[in-house]
Amino acid sequence: MLVLGLTGGIASGKSIVAAEFVRRGARLIDADRIARALVAIGTPGLAEVLARFGSEMRLPDGNLDRVRLGALVFADAAARASLNGLLHPRIRERIGQDLSEASAQGVSLCVIDAALLFELGLDAACDAVVAVDCDEDQQLRRLMARNGLTRQAAQQRIAAQWTAEARRARAGLTLDNRGSLAELDREIDRVWREMARRFAGLGVTAVEGGTP
Repeated sequence: MLVLGLTGGIASGKSIVAAEFVRRGARLIDADRIARALVAIGTPGLAEVLARFGSEMRLPDGNLDRVRLGALVFADAAARASLNGLLHPRIRERIGQDLSEASAQGVSLCVIDAALLFELGLDAACDAVVAVDCDEDQQLRRLMARNGLTRQAAQQRIAAQWTAEARRARAGLTLDNRGSLAELDREIDRVWREMARRFAGLGVTAVEGGTP
């Protein structure tokens, strides 16, 4: 089974790329979705987060107040490190389980979609890594619009992640999302074809979903 890591800064357009890879036949493992499931109502993860950061981080319906917790951890590096220490080992474990399950089911291509792919050390499980890249101003505008954040809050979230330069230096492939959706489609097709060239016979074909 070929394992592809897909990473990129918050609001870089990574989810669009992930959806297109799925359309072309990949099995998706979404690290953000896993992280949310790990702190759902009744989970040990939620209990530990509340014990560490206080019961005020719980909404009236019992769910984690992600907005309040986010405001805390993105403004406080020590708090963020503490939260990561709770959740990252669980995320890595769950992704390892999902990879094993996919392999047992005969899946030929699995994509790990994780903004913190390198920070989590998940690149060690990948045969190749694609980093989605865009200008920081674009990223900032998208994040503010998508999440309803102030400029300062959006900048804190971007600063908490690796820089685009650091991701490019570690990733084997970079996908440029600075242009239009049509240009992004062409970039996805270019990267897919490169994957087909590098890993011929491992479930990636140049014609699947791509432009001839």
